[in-house]
Amino acid sequence: MKALAYEKAHALDAYAIQDMDVAEPKLRDSDLLIDIRAIGLNPGEALIRSVRSAERGGRVILGWEFTGVVLQVGPNAKGFAIGDRVMGTGDVTRDGCWAERLAVDHRVVAKVPDRLAFVDAASLPIGGLTAWEAVFRDRDTLPAGVDRVLVVGGAGGVGSMAIQLLKAKTDAFVIATASRPESKDWCEMMGADLVVDHSRDVIAQLGAAGIDQVDMVFSTAGTAENLSWFAELLRPFGHLSAVDIAPPFDASPIVSKSISLHTEMVFAKVISGFDLASQGKIHAEIADRAVSGGLRTIVSTQFEGLTAENMKTAHEQLESRRTVGKIVIVV
Repeated sequence: MKALAYEKAHALDAYAIQDMDVAEPKLRDSDLLIDIRAIGLNPGEALIRSVRSAERGGRVILGWEFTGVVLQVGPNAKGFAIGDRVMGTGDVTRDGCWAERLAVDHRVVAKVPDRLAFVDAASLPIGGLTAWEAVFRDRDTLPAGVDRVLVVGGAGGVGSMAIQLLKAKTDAFVIATASRPESKDWCEMMGADLVVDHSRDVIAQLGAAGIDQVDMVFSTAGTAENLSWFAELLRPFGHLSAVDIAPPFDASPIVSKSISLHTEMVFAKVISGFDLASQGKIHAEIADRAVSGGLRTIVSTQFEGLTAENMKTAHEQLESRRTVGKIVIVV
């Protein structure tokens, strides 16, 4: 089958992703074989491209956000049938979806309602699942006493879904950060109650709006650099949730307030084999809410054709760090 793949980790200025002929995916007993129809693009995939190389003689196929149609059902894959329209997030330890077909565990997949187009559904899985687990953890609501939430980086794929999920599922007052007029407008469209500029003094801006503290900060980028003002803004026994924590990380600024630190890695359950089915259920709820009007799909840029040229352009946009919403490629 055709796929986009590369051999050695590389920077964007040495772009090496190519159209390749690769072997068909091998199904495990709990897998579905998916005919890929559209894929969502994520900054994390651009990062992996820059650091992950293939084993000797091998190749790397990235991509873990997709929609498609079920072609084959493994003997232990329950609840799906050939022909089902589906979306999911895949498994970062296996070949990804930048290919014609994908083998994936059925528990991280959900059916796509007929009224939801493949391209729109492809904008939801990674951002939705990451945001859900970051703010709700292993439940479906916020921790007790969380009434004000600050989403840092509200216009990205994860931030967009965090704002919407918080407004759809809770009564929290949701503040988002954005530094450009177009990203501010996007956050407001997502439903943020207040938008402040993270390139300026956030605490001063919130103070001018009559807000002296928040109960939770969800940080989608720059956590280590922003930790001191996060600590100042959060109330004692508040919550900091972040997707970008990596060693070395000095948590001392939040210790004096007994702030709880929550890390989120969207593939944690897949890697550890823990409660995978919960992720499929989250995907299903997000898809249903998108159809009912409770959530917006977040496609901001669309490319036609899974080609090396389109992928390069998408990565250039991702690495500019100026995108809003989600880039989607229709296969």
